[in-house]
Amino acid sequence: MPLLSDRPRRVGRFSRAERWVHRTTASLALLCVAGAGCLYLPPLAELVGRRHLVVMVHEWSGLLLPVPFLLGLASAAFRADLRRLNRFGPHDGQWLRAALRRDRRGPRPAGKFNAGQKVYAAWLAGAVLVMLGTGLLMWFTGLAPLIWRTGATFVHDWFALALVVALAGHITKALADPEARRGMRTGSVERAWAEREHPLWKTDD
Repeated sequence: MPLLSDRPRRVGRFSRAERWVHRTTASLALLCVAGAGCLYLPPLAELVGRRHLVVMVHEWSGLLLPVPFLLGLASAAFRADLRRLNRFGPHDGQWLRAALRRDRRGPRPAGKFNAGQKVYAAWLAGAVLVMLGTGLLMWFTGLAPLIWRTGATFVHDWFALALVVALAGHITKALADPEARRGMRTGSVERAWAEREHPLWKTDD
């Protein structure tokens, strides 16, 4: 390990491929949400008009949503971070308990990703699959009988609402942490931030 005086002030957090996956996925998700809003909220529908175009944008942005993830699998850094996100340890339980108690003074041990980020990533992956499956049943009406399509519409609508809430929470957390946003924008973060927020992350690796 280098001497403290020799350690760089900033450390790499996300590769270029990871940042591309995040930005592209975020853009497609926002298109989906915006399209859904224009389809379901009458004031927006009247303001935008061109319902057929809105439907096409909503359907195709939803269909393309998993594509950045699949392309990102070609990146070793992306695959390594997926393994980190999929691995829960005892420290993650401690982080979650502190978060649920809203204990700001207690320790919140975290590796490169904290337990909240891991839970959010797992939930989002499942939600995208549910939205994609139910959306296909609604789009291609010949795939299933009417009762299935009715159930798919119900699930799709309620998952969409939950997804909007989750995305709003994610954006709110990001806005409250400029250094986390800088890490996603530039790929690197302040070492002091990394050691404070993610003390179990081996930044010298």
